[in-house]
Amino acid sequence: MANPEESKLDLFLQWLQLNGVQQRGCKIKYCDSNKGFGIFLSADDVSDGNFKALFYEINFGLLLVVPLDLAITPMRVLQDPILGPECSAMFEEGDVDDRFLMILFLTIERLRKNSSWKPYLDMLPTTFGNPLWFTDDELLEVKGTTLYHATELQKKKLLSLYEDKVKNLVKKLLVLHGETERANSIFWTRALNIPFPRSYVYPQVQDEQDNTFSSFNRNAESDTSKISSGELTDGKGLEIYGVEGQVTEVTPASVQGETVWVEGLIPGIDFCNHDLKPAANWEVDGTGSTTGVPFSMYLLSGSGKSHLQVEDEISISYGSKGNEELLYLYGFVIDNNPDDYLMVHYPLEAIQSVPFSESKAQLLEAQKAELRCLLPRSLLDRGFFQAGTLQKESNDKCNVVLVSNYSWCGQRKMPSYLNRLVFPEDFLTALRTIAMLEDELYQVSSLLQELVGSNGERQPTDKEVRAAIWESCGDSGALQLLVDLLNMKSLKYQAQFLCCSRMVDLEEGSGTEENDTELLEKACSTEIPEEYTSFEANELITREMMSKSRWCSIVYRRGQKQLTRLFVKEAEHALQLALSEGN
Repeated sequence: MANPEESKLDLFLQWLQLNGVQQRGCKIKYCDSNKGFGIFLSADDVSDGNFKALFYEINFGLLLVVPLDLAITPMRVLQDPILGPECSAMFEEGDVDDRFLMILFLTIERLRKNSSWKPYLDMLPTTFGNPLWFTDDELLEVKGTTLYHATELQKKKLLSLYEDKVKNLVKKLLVLHGETERANSIFWTRALNIPFPRSYVYPQVQDEQDNTFSSFNRNAESDTSKISSGELTDGKGLEIYGVEGQVTEVTPASVQGETVWVEGLIPGIDFCNHDLKPAANWEVDGTGSTTGVPFSMYLLSGSGKSHLQVEDEISISYGSKGNEELLYLYGFVIDNNPDDYLMVHYPLEAIQSVPFSESKAQLLEAQKAELRCLLPRSLLDRGFFQAGTLQKESNDKCNVVLVSNYSWCGQRKMPSYLNRLVFPEDFLTALRTIAMLEDELYQVSSLLQELVGSNGERQPTDKEVRAAIWESCGDSGALQLLVDLLNMKSLKYQAQFLCCSRMVDLEEGSGTEENDTELLEKACSTEIPEEYTSFEANELITREMMSKSRWCSIVYRRGQKQLTRLFVKEAEHALQLALSEGN
């Protein structure tokens, strides 16, 4: 007798087939409680005679083809016979955005009786690992981090969204049972930014000012069909519906080459899990030349791993994301994540309390300076404490060209440490401005006065303002402030600051990086694999048990502490060199 998970999967696979999805040598199956379902390489229903040909296609070709008409997008919501009329007015007036439309759609369809999306929605998770679903005790594990504050803000935002936008609308349609948070998590853990052919989004050529969908292109990236109608039964009286309606029509070829980026969910492909070395990637086929299915999305193998074996999981990359983003959006982390990063910022409100705040605020605006920066782990590869590489030498040359232009009159020597400084110049120039002393501020004013003239014939450029500040201040004040922000050793404006230092925040209540490492070494998963013997299971039970949420939190915060320590080391060394060279 099939278990509930197998029954749901069987219905879902029939639903996919009904709606034109083609599985070419892959299958969807359950992974584990952490991943849920995933996509795997399969040789099902393949005879020995044609397995070689299929193996070649799988490793160098198509794995899964999904018509774009099966995508859950803002266009579909606005054309929905029930939701469309209610949402169009709010959307056109700017009361809601396209993400809200899809979250509302998922909420409604999950509660709607006889929804044509039921086989797909039944396959989606009901619990999630992102911080929105943490218990109060689990959330305390990340207190002091950016993630903690972001989660608190998101909870308030969702509550406000429910009260202001969702509650009254859903009352008109259905009785809501706390589905908003679930739909929000489903969207964020599964949505893709999809490059739709323009002809698919705009089936009729018209003035974009009058086009309801014109705002969907606001997320455009500069980098990185027809659904069957009808129903099936599984022999037990359970209906499997095809998705009603056709979202768009094919348009003249004159506009088919253009792309409109739209966020959406693609049933089937959204079951691919993340891997640092993905086995496949996805692409859109607007003409059908690759897949034979116009306006479709497909999985293409061979992008990351050298070869695939039958029963291997087919993973994709969710992008180069640090643990903060992975945990916030998807509910998992990667230990020793090479894409981890540290966020450092100077509080905008704190500028009001520093000396000469008004003048400094004007200079910050004139420079287009940044008060926050991301410090990726990869920056450390070219810092003071790493061996040189070809990549580093290339970066060094760029830095020399950039800062050599800052020498105003040759009075200040070029720093010897410039080629090893890992901190972004946009952030350093902001810190130089904030840390300026009174005499330095007057010198900057004097230098700029030479440029603009007594009558103020012209305004200095942002590069000229930066040059004047560097000539007057050097780097030591900025680097000292950076060390203070990271480590709070001798916080110059401690009384005026509205936030604690990065390291003090991280260590308060959770201990040091070493404490976190010790906790992770002692911990084990709360789940015991089926293959373990009862003796091994008892041994595991006697060890300290740790939930997945807590484990992810500790891995994330330990990474933040480690990066903070390493960037403090870089900043302190740069400060010593700046002071010794008179910078």
